[in-house]
Amino acid sequence: MPRPRPSGPPRPGASRQQRPGGGEHCLIFGIHAVEAVLGNPRRSIRRLLLTDNAERRLQATLAGREVARERVLPRDLDRQLGPDAVHQGALVETGPLPEPELAELAAGAGARPLLVLDQITDPHNVGAILRSAAVLGAGGLVMTRRHSPPLDGALAKSASGALEHVPVALVPNLARAIAELRELGVTVVGLDGGASASLEEMPWPAGVALVLGAEGKGLRQLTRESCDRLARISTDGPFASLNVSNAAAVALHWAAAHRQGLIAPVARGGGD
Repeated sequence: MPRPRPSGPPRPGASRQQRPGGGEHCLIFGIHAVEAVLGNPRRSIRRLLLTDNAERRLQATLAGREVARERVLPRDLDRQLGPDAVHQGALVETGPLPEPELAELAAGAGARPLLVLDQITDPHNVGAILRSAAVLGAGGLVMTRRHSPPLDGALAKSASGALEHVPVALVPNLARAIAELRELGVTVVGLDGGASASLEEMPWPAGVALVLGAEGKGLRQLTRESCDRLARISTDGPFASLNVSNAAAVALHWAAAHRQGLIAPVARGGGD
């Protein structure tokens, strides 16, 4: 049976510091992430490496797409991806997804909230945020081209296929991107644990982008100043803050409840 070529692509994250989108190729592993790639016609498949077990699990998806695959052993993928990668016997090398313009995302923000990430560098957190975004109906994700994890590898595995469904815009400067969203009619709300107003008290805008900061550091000062308003998530326990991916899920669920008419509109105003 064929084995991966010794001169195969680099490990995820290698030589991709300039472009979180993954450069000319992306390495995506894990059953659900690979299955989503195979089901996405916007992805160009360059190589598909599967163990016997993974091929059986992906049989239905493979039947719907003509793509050559290489049969490998788990240890072949361990050598290529590293011992810590939970690849589940599946690895695909693919081209990056097309990047949307901010105007495209803003056009849909009236129906679906956007998420803006302020230098969240942990790929597992960003992947979990993407998964919540796909489940709870976010219109897209905005993050900086630098100081963000590559859109493959551990991030794609944590997103469990959501990377194929949530458009991601990569911007050079977050403050300028927020200013552009505001000019396009989007209300930008920064989630900040120290804000005087709570998300639950806030009148929900017709088009909104929710800005989340990195673990520990929170929103940077310029990011805070760029937002239309700040809001905190109400808590009632011994801990004062949530993990950033959990905070994103709570905020998106609140947005979904408003969108579906499950929450009565708030009559009073909300400040920061």
